[in-house]
Amino acid sequence: MTIFLGCGFAAKYREGGGNFSVPLQWMLGLRRLKLDAIWLEVLPATKSAREDWAKIDNFQRRLRENGFGGRYCLLYQKPASDGHELDAMHCIGMPRRELFDRLSGPNVLLNLAYSIHPPLLLKFERRIFCDLDPSEIFYWMTKIEMGQSYHHEFWTIGLNVYGGDCRLPKSPLRWKIFYPMVDTEFFRRKHRPGVAKLTTVGQWYWGGAVEVAGQFPDLSKKVAFEPYLDLPSRVPEARFELAMNINADDPERERLQQLGWKVVDPHQVARTPSVYRRYITGALAEFTAIKGVDVAWRTGWISDRAAAFLALGRPVLTEDTGAKAYLSPENGFAFIRGIDEAENAVKEVLRDWSRLSKQARNCAVEVFDSTKNLRRILDI
Repeated sequence: MTIFLGCGFAAKYREGGGNFSVPLQWMLGLRRLKLDAIWLEVLPATKSAREDWAKIDNFQRRLRENGFGGRYCLLYQKPASDGHELDAMHCIGMPRRELFDRLSGPNVLLNLAYSIHPPLLLKFERRIFCDLDPSEIFYWMTKIEMGQSYHHEFWTIGLNVYGGDCRLPKSPLRWKIFYPMVDTEFFRRKHRPGVAKLTTVGQWYWGGAVEVAGQFPDLSKKVAFEPYLDLPSRVPEARFELAMNINADDPERERLQQLGWKVVDPHQVARTPSVYRRYITGALAEFTAIKGVDVAWRTGWISDRAAAFLALGRPVLTEDTGAKAYLSPENGFAFIRGIDEAENAVKEVLRDWSRLSKQARNCAVEVFDSTKNLRRILDI
């Protein structure tokens, strides 16, 4: 049985170590389960062949660094198209004949975020849709074809999708629930860092869009963080840092710095999975705000980055999307509403880090570990 991990967002973002780490956690878990797994990545061509091949070289290098040099098939699609015609794509890593052989035998596709499209999609024996962003996926599934017609099973990290307070658009699909995955061997608990730093990694601006009450609200971190920007002045004994894509000449950078936030370039501090891991290991905890639609719609969403922080023994301070009800009371999270609760949570981390660190690691092992979630999805 071949397990294909379908992805379409890792190779094209070569500076994003945290982005690459998402499917990497799945592959690491599949390896720990001793399953025959292949990372299947689709890379649409751009106008620059030189840039495309730089992405391809980087993708292959990252896989070799993590022991997957012989466990991938990168499908370079030129010209780019929404339809995935295998005969029109160049196979890199795995020979085309081997790919056809594996497709003709028993196989499963774990299709992350609808990365693999028809007609290629239809060649897989068992097709599992794995949703990583419930607010946008559920919304757009009411508007366009997002794979709902072509999969046998549907899994989401929207933990609260069946909660009474969930406001996601109604779906006729039978969704099953899994937790964001972290490989607890790749991310191990580390000692308390010397600097009392709280940080997060992400995009300050966001191009996604969903309609809420006839409007398309700004879903960016810029908007989400606004209620919390006075935290550095409220807790001066802590250091607050943002690894966000904010250009050096962007007025936002100066505004944040004046408010006491340090801004660093994620393409420097988190450019590869190992550098990303080292960066978040250097933090005492994660502090982050969540795009408003997940909070308003009570999706139950938790980020894969939060799972990584927990596995390192780093508590996570974040807003509650409805996920709290699906975790044990001692889970390493502090779910906050507003700056007063955020201030109290930061002070508790400074005061009682050792206890919270143990809770965080235990929660990662018991709940978010990739092998446990993969067993559930694959029914093994």
